[in-house]
Amino acid sequence: MMTDPIADMLTRIRNAVRVEHPHVEMPTSKVKRGLADVLKREGYIWDWVETDDYPVKQIRLELKYGPSGERVIQHIKRVSKPGRRIYSKSTDLRPILNGMGITVISTSNGVISDREARQKKIGGEVLCEVW
Repeated sequence: MMTDPIADMLTRIRNAVRVEHPHVEMPTSKVKRGLADVLKREGYIWDWVETDDYPVKQIRLELKYGPSGERVIQHIKRVSKPGRRIYSKSTDLRPILNGMGITVISTSNGVISDREARQKKIGGEVLCEVW
């Protein structure tokens, strides 16, 4: 039994980027699909697909690298944890690295980036920071 599947997802992405794998696979969930969708919209990964592998469905992220092989995801960090949930209002969300990074937030409207949350004026649980 896994205590924190979001932290597991971020660790798999961090490890795959560190050794420059072209893709990474993990068990899927609604929050993981939302997180992958935000990473795709913000340009941190190429694409993601969900496969029907037995016994559990898998989500496969196609990782993105620059023209010279530089990493697009330099840093990915879990903020809210199972033992300590972090919630934030839209007015309290500040740009990461002057807008070069994003904060991923789980809201009542689904998983969105901090830019979208400020635009829609909704807050929620801060899942992670990416730059």
